[in-house]
Amino acid sequence: MNSTTEPVTLLVIGAGDRGTGHAGWALHHPGRAKVVGVAEPRTVRRERFAAAHAISDENAVADWKQLAERPKLADAVLICTTDRLHVEPAAAFAALGYHIMLEKPMALDEDSCRAIVEAVERAGVLLSIGHVLRYTPYTKALKEVVDSGRLGAVMSVQHLEPVGYWHQAHSFVRGNWGRTDTSTSMLMAKSCHDLDWLQYVIGRPPERVSSFGSLGHFTAANRPEGASDRCVGCKVEAACPYSATRLYGGMLERGEHHWPLGVVVDDYTPEALRLALAEGPYGRCVYACDNDVVDHQVVSLEYEGGVTAVFTMTAFAQGDHRQTRIFGTHGELIGDGRMLTVREFATDSEEVIDTDAAGDMSAAGGHGGGDAGLMDAFVAAVASGDPALIRSGPRDSLASHLTVLAAERARLAGTVEPVPPFGG
Repeated sequence: MNSTTEPVTLLVIGAGDRGTGHAGWALHHPGRAKVVGVAEPRTVRRERFAAAHAISDENAVADWKQLAERPKLADAVLICTTDRLHVEPAAAFAALGYHIMLEKPMALDEDSCRAIVEAVERAGVLLSIGHVLRYTPYTKALKEVVDSGRLGAVMSVQHLEPVGYWHQAHSFVRGNWGRTDTSTSMLMAKSCHDLDWLQYVIGRPPERVSSFGSLGHFTAANRPEGASDRCVGCKVEAACPYSATRLYGGMLERGEHHWPLGVVVDDYTPEALRLALAEGPYGRCVYACDNDVVDHQVVSLEYEGGVTAVFTMTAFAQGDHRQTRIFGTHGELIGDGRMLTVREFATDSEEVIDTDAAGDMSAAGGHGGGDAGLMDAFVAAVASGDPALIRSGPRDSLASHLTVLAAERARLAGTVEPVPPFGG
């Protein structure tokens, strides 16, 4: 195990926005962690990442297998590849003795999720899944209220994820997660965070689920009259809330050189953006894409003892913090991602708790402090060898992924689905 007096050394597999963001924690905590290798197929991204972390040329490679073929180079690895490319590197690096931080979702089907859990348990290495919502100051304060007993027994929960109209257009219509056949369901790609968070707050996984949802708006049937296939040169673009020209052009003008603009261009110049919107996927009309994931969905969950929860995901909102109401036998809690209002029935009293969220809930905002919290806990766990520091370990994450898969089966079949057991 790594000495606590030396920085934990890290490899990063995938230098996209998530890999770059997680690795950035090491730059702010040089005494605790150091990135010593990166695998990224895109030359510009790889070279930029290697320069930021002073990584030697031989340890900045295009294919993660080039690092896995060598003797062990680091204490741990951050696997931040696309969703469909998690299983093979996770199994390979576990077998080599690397502790692993794996971006969510851990995998896209039950067999693959179980294979990852089996691989890390067989190798005896730590695994942390990137469920950043578990690590925010807000969640810590909310969980303390629930566990304190001030609300009595939790009976039901309402939880809302307002994805945001522009985020839906960027990631789940034009972007990499717009199609289930090349990515995964909306529930798995985006809202596995939320079903995992409900499991964490309630304290156990659900026993059965049902779900409803559809692709209701981002279709050819809703295309405005006169709209072009691309926002550039479109006659109705100025009046469209989903204008790519306005979204990305506005970010460039304001000097916001981060996600989501960083997904669209590598070079932050007007010419690079003009070319990307004229030729790339992010300049397409949202009503002329090949997307098929839902743009709104509801999941109903039942837990042991009859506790219930309802989760709503919608594109049709301003992107914002999640909003939650928890109803207990002795009180209720209302949360908006930063502020908690706790009402106790016996005393008819109300307390407001400001959790001082560290940024907004977007990737650019660090997911309300969750990104930093995830890395802080993972590095501490690797340094100390204490798996209890990880709140999103293999078995808990397996349980929440099985819930997501069951909920999507329920939506497609119109059924109430049992959630499979995750142990054993």
